[in-house]
Amino acid sequence: MATSRFVHLRHKPPDTFAVPRELIVACAPMRSHVNLSHIVRTCGCFGISRVIACGAARLDDKIARDGADSVVLEVHRSLGPVLDRLKREGWQLVGLEQTTGSEPLFTFPFLSRTILVIGNERLGLEEEILERLDRVAEIPMAGLPHSLNAATSTAVAVYEYCRQFPAGGGPPRLPPPS
Repeated sequence: MATSRFVHLRHKPPDTFAVPRELIVACAPMRSHVNLSHIVRTCGCFGISRVIACGAARLDDKIARDGADSVVLEVHRSLGPVLDRLKREGWQLVGLEQTTGSEPLFTFPFLSRTILVIGNERLGLEEEILERLDRVAEIPMAGLPHSLNAATSTAVAVYEYCRQFPAGGGPPRLPPPS
């Protein structure tokens, strides 16, 4: 009987980082608690410890799973004032959206202190939020329907950020505002 070179490791212990990841995911009001729950689960899996949500946000624990315990979910009435405060604190605001002037995600250089701003499933990012952003990343589409689900898009962008910062947080950073 041959022995496999690969043995399935169910629930392998997570990696630990010397410096925590400095990515915060901020979501416009979502229509679906399922999407927000998937986003929180993704953030938990990638060591992202903070998600900002707006409106009547709540999690489905069966979907978010352990992410509901390891990720701080902040719920605010609206996103604009929170983004303004974070920008003053030296965070770069990056929208994930299809816009004029957006940069392809696969060549997008993230800064470590980034707020990844996710739009509503139907409306995307509204004009008042787009005006606050420093940059916009776009996932290149090669087929129909020209866009991914909000939770799936977030997972792709979080993965790309983590690929660029495999050891957690760290340089490059924005200087504090003057």
